[in-house]
Parts: sequence; structure tokens; C-alpha cells
Amino acid sequence: MNKLSTIFFASFALAACTGTPHPAISAEDPNILILGEDSDPDSVPRNNRIFKRVLNAVSNQLSDEGFNVYDETAVTLDDFVQGRSRRTDAEIIDIARSIKRPPIDVGVIFSIYGTHKKLTYTAKVKTRIEGRLLNVKTGQRLGNFEVDMPEAENVPRDCNRDCLLEEVGKQSKELAQDLGAVLATKLAHIVDKGGYSESKLPTGYALVFSNFKVQEINAIEEYLTTFSGYKKHRPVKSSMRTAEYWYETDSRSARLNRNLRKMLDHLDVKGRVTFGGNEFKVEKITLRSK
Repeated sequence: MNKLSTIFFASFALAACTGTPHPAISAEDPNILILGEDSDPDSVPRNNRIFKRVLNAVSNQLSDEGFNVYDETAVTLDDFVQGRSRRTDAEIIDIARSIKRPPIDVGVIFSIYGTHKKLTYTAKVKTRIEGRLLNVKTGQRLGNFEVDMPEAENVPRDCNRDCLLEEVGKQSKELAQDLGAVLATKLAHIVDKGGYSESKLPTGYALVFSNFKVQEINAIEEYLTTFSGYKKHRPVKSSMRTAEYWYETDSRSARLNRNLRKMLDHLDVKGRVTFGGNEFKVEKITLRSK
């Protein structure tokens, strides 16, 4: 780079690093979707009232702590078949990734299990909820969780189906409230809720650069490391005119989009930046030489 370009690059790097939120504003919170995984035939199905009690209890706990929790039915009403049960992991993760309004950051994926043991003198029921927190964009596990009753509880020996549903439902609601409190603690740590730094929840993006010369790619890679929120990047694919990177950052897509556009201006390159899912595509507009 010549002297003028070096000064310009330094000033851009400095501007990119001053994106720390004002102390009066907390870091941006993730958008959360709670999803039931009921493909295991031993788990409580999604269309069961026990499932709904757990879903509501977990949602309320997270909402009360100030997190952005979205209702699955409401955000999938137009584009997905409703009321499906016995859904696999692959299906629910694809749903979470496909939602664009709003984009989902964290999936809370859980399953409910209940056991009923009949003895000669009584019957006993015990409930357990297990699952995990998932960074929807990167696929990274953010933590596993499991809550269960310390011991089985007695119910009448002749407890029929409705009786069992009510008893297991009571246990499940109690467990779900505890679970919601645990998840709120985990999520607060991940996003540094109430602090003044960027979120600790890194977001991964595929950055694809097309029609650029090798020396331009080298300059681009230097710029990528100066963007605010930068965590790390890794080359995925490279050729004479195309380069792809896996890029992890604490910054949101809007800021990364803005930084990529500014980068093109500073490189004095005409280009087009498009974004979809978790992929940014930066395409250089080539002009015929005079």
C-alpha cells in the first residue's frame, strides 16, 4: 500500500474498533425460539397438554428476565405446516434457521419424559426434562440441561389417563420453572446481559468474495481482522478469482454488512454486497479496460 492508503486503512481500523455500546445501553440480546423435540417415542408428544405447560413455563421465565422469546406458531404461520408432532432434530433446526422475521439466534431444544410405575399398594410417577441450547447460525452447542424430580411421587393406584396427565403436568410445570431459571442464568452469562461489552454469543458467517484479484483478496483479509467484534476467520476455499472464509464475530449482520460496504469504498472497488441466511456474498463489478 502507498502512504495515503496506509493512513486511510489505519483510520478505518480505528473507526471500526470504536463500536463499543454506550454504558447506558446493554449489549444486544439474542432472539430465542423454544422448540420441542419429540421424535423419541418415549417422550411426551408436542400436541400433549403437558408439553404446552412446559413450553409456557419456560417462555415465561425467560421473558420475565428480559429475553426476546418468540412464539413458534406466530413466526412460522405463513410458511410452515402447523401442528406437526414427532419432529426430528433436523426438522426443527431447519425451521429455526429458515425463520427470517425475526432471525433466530438461539434455539432452546427440549424433550419431556415421564415414567409411571404401578405397585400392589400405590403407583408412582416421575418426570424429567432434558435438552440443549444451540447457536442456530453456527450449530455450536452453548450448553446442555437436564432437570428431574428428586424422587418419584405417589398417585392413586387406579389413576386413569386424565389423572396421570394432570399429575405429570404438575411436575412438569414445576420442573419447567426451574429449567427456565437455569437457562436464564446461562444465557445471561453468554450475552453478558446488563454489561457494557458486545455479546459473548459469536455469530458465524460465510463470506464469499468473487471476481477479486489475489492482491485485492490479501487487502480484504487485512480489513476483516480490523472489524469491530472480530473473533476469528478461517479460509474455506480459494481460487484465482474467488475466496471464501468462515468468519466469527460478536457484531450483528447489519454492522458487518455496513463494514463490508465501507471496505469496498476504501479499496476503491465497485461491488455488490448481498446477504441471505448466514452468507455474505461480495461480488466485484468488473469494468472493461480502456
